[in-house]
Amino acid sequence: MDMKSLYLLIALAPLAGSIIAGLFGWAIGRRAAHVVTITGVAVSAVLSIKVLLGFLSGNAEVFNGPVYTWLTVAGQTYSVGFLVDSLTAMMLVVVTSVSLMVHIYTIGYMHEDPGYQRFFSYISLFTFSMLMLVMSNNFIQLFFGWEAVGLVSYLLIGFWFKRSTAVFANLKAFLVNRVGDFGFILGIGLVLAYFGGSLNYTDVFAAAPALASKTIEIIPGHSWSLMTVTCILLFIGAMGKSAQFPLHVWLPDSMEGPTPISALIHAATMVTAGIFMVSRMSPLFELSDTALNVVMVAGSITALFMGFLGIVQNDIKRVVAYSTLSQLGYMTVALGASAYSVAMFHVMTHAFFKALLFLGAGSVIMGMHHDQDMRNMGGLRKYMPITWITSLLGSLALIGTPFFAGFYSKDSIIEAVLASHLPASGFASFALLAGVFVTAFYSFRMYFLVFHGKERWMEKGHHDHGHDDHDHHHGLGPNDTPHESPWVVTLPLVMLAIPSVLVGFFAIEPLLYGHFFKDVIFVDALRHPVMHELAEEFHGPVAMALHSLTTAPLWLALSGVALAWFFYMKAPHIPAAIKQRCAPVHSLLENKYYLDEIYFAVFAKGSRALGTFFWKIGDMLLIDGLLVNGTARLVGAFAGVVRKLQTGFIYTYAATMVLGVLALVSYWILPLVLH
Repeated sequence: MDMKSLYLLIALAPLAGSIIAGLFGWAIGRRAAHVVTITGVAVSAVLSIKVLLGFLSGNAEVFNGPVYTWLTVAGQTYSVGFLVDSLTAMMLVVVTSVSLMVHIYTIGYMHEDPGYQRFFSYISLFTFSMLMLVMSNNFIQLFFGWEAVGLVSYLLIGFWFKRSTAVFANLKAFLVNRVGDFGFILGIGLVLAYFGGSLNYTDVFAAAPALASKTIEIIPGHSWSLMTVTCILLFIGAMGKSAQFPLHVWLPDSMEGPTPISALIHAATMVTAGIFMVSRMSPLFELSDTALNVVMVAGSITALFMGFLGIVQNDIKRVVAYSTLSQLGYMTVALGASAYSVAMFHVMTHAFFKALLFLGAGSVIMGMHHDQDMRNMGGLRKYMPITWITSLLGSLALIGTPFFAGFYSKDSIIEAVLASHLPASGFASFALLAGVFVTAFYSFRMYFLVFHGKERWMEKGHHDHGHDDHDHHHGLGPNDTPHESPWVVTLPLVMLAIPSVLVGFFAIEPLLYGHFFKDVIFVDALRHPVMHELAEEFHGPVAMALHSLTTAPLWLALSGVALAWFFYMKAPHIPAAIKQRCAPVHSLLENKYYLDEIYFAVFAKGSRALGTFFWKIGDMLLIDGLLVNGTARLVGAFAGVVRKLQTGFIYTYAATMVLGVLALVSYWILPLVLH
């Protein structure tokens, strides 16, 4: 099999499964639907691992070429094309492996749902869309994959379309992403206009250095750097897709979808698309320090302030969702520090342990009969041992425990920011270090409330709890006890726990300090020597872990864990007292900084008010009232006057003719007489 055929098979195998399950699921049944979709994703995963091993061994060659000509206009050809290099190979493995685990997990999680075949079709289509995005070699195909993952996420977040909250959540995600995509397509438009008329990556990157000093006038009389404007517009697209402040508001509400898609959206696919895109565009971003500062500030705000929101959540899935927001902020800060390879390293490690935490949360929800409120849990450790240990491993990876996957990538990000010389790096360093403590606190608050302490589901008068399905009975009854999930749920947990522990230790050296990303990610070493400085300090994964014993991040994380244990295991009255005494702050966090209300009041109501103004003033008064109806009334009035002259009597016409002749004679003769 030649390489083009292999890459086509990687992309199209999930699409084939999606089409079969979606169009013929009613005929082939539930079992065949999950078999065909899992087979398609498994084929992609196996072939993706083969591609990655080729790049790791140095035997693979970069593939960059067209697959299908989509459009030719004015001599310019737009094609579906693949660029498969080491960056693509890593993303292929991350996307397909996590997607495969989610597919298997879905068999157990959705087994009672009437939309079983439809769900499998959607998640396979989601996988295909993400593969097309990461394999693209031009902006047209990138935008196709970009919009395709947005569309399928809309379908999946609103999968239970009979619930009004799900419909609201998917509409919110769709609209917020349209804001980001508007900036993204404007950026692509600038690329097409100024970078030689080509949208192929290689042509654009080759033309970029000559345009580094070029300016454009967006506002007449004010010059702007072309590279800065282009990069910021492209990053606005990333802000929407990767949920960066202030376009982050859609992601927590996306929890209205079933848990498997929460894991797929938040772990390996949609939310990492923006991080991947900026890394791919590193030859452009390296030419604009202003754009890098914007990226760093946006990531810093997201990393810290979204972490604060995780502290006050009681819905187990929303805690993990805000954790995702915070970790995406860490990745974005790394991009701003020109540590693109570090950001992608964290994308990879985060994909495994965050998918593990989401699927672990789903397992807990199943064991609790679809009750999602952590205040109704407690003591689940002895009832759900596999879910407990895997969730513990995922939490340890998330907070950056030495030797776990998250430690190597997260610590590398913090070191990169500390080594950065950009003006925004000071604020970013503070935000990330504070975020370490916050992450550890809310992560282990969740862990202790769910798996340890008092068994609160036995108490009467449950709290109002979230729900993850519209057909199930929610919550445990008086005679029920939690139960471990079936093997199709626990097997993916175990399989994801292994890389959550090990992948960082084995991958950090080749990915960050080897030649894995050579000639793929571009960094201007003279202007941004961050990676060079990190390489000088790195002496291997063991030495890095031992060195962390003397650094602030580890002790901040341990402090967060210790405080969570003390507050929620030993002195639960203290958080209640803090909540009461700091009611305004708690209200601010519980209402998510009131951003939803601000957006609704300013943009939703504002756009409706603007539309009403144009309707009533522009349409009804000006267009209908003056132009259309006004013209009709004027013509009617004129016709009414003229109609009175048409009497049908000869003497009237004769008199009119005489008067006309008299008027003409008077017009010509009278001036001569007077003269």
